[in-house]
Amino acid sequence: MSFEITELEVVRWAEARGIIRNSDAKTQLLKAVSEMGELADAVIKRDRDAIIDGIGDVLVCLIVAAAIEDVDVKQCLRAAYEEIKDRKGYLNRDGVFIKE
Repeated sequence: MSFEITELEVVRWAEARGIIRNSDAKTQLLKAVSEMGELADAVIKRDRDAIIDGIGDVLVCLIVAAAIEDVDVKQCLRAAYEEIKDRKGYLNRDGVFIKE
C-alpha cells in the first residue's frame, strides 16, 4: 500500500472521529511528543514491535497536524530533504554531527 493511500486513510479516520474538526495542531504535536517518549522507551528496550508501533503513532500525529494546518506532509518532507541534501559532514562516535 502506498504512503499516499495510508495518509488519506489516516486523515479520513481522524475526520470521522472529529479529531480534525475539534483538535488543533498544538494538541497533535503534544500527542506526538508523548508518542516519541514511548518510541524512545521502545528503542532503549530494543522492542522491535513497539518501535514499529511508536514510529507509526508519531506519523499519525504528524499527518493529523498537517491536515489541520492544511499542509502536505510529503511537501514538508521534500522541503526538509532539499534543505539537508547537500550538507557535508559526519556523525562522530559521540553521536554529534560535525559539519564540514
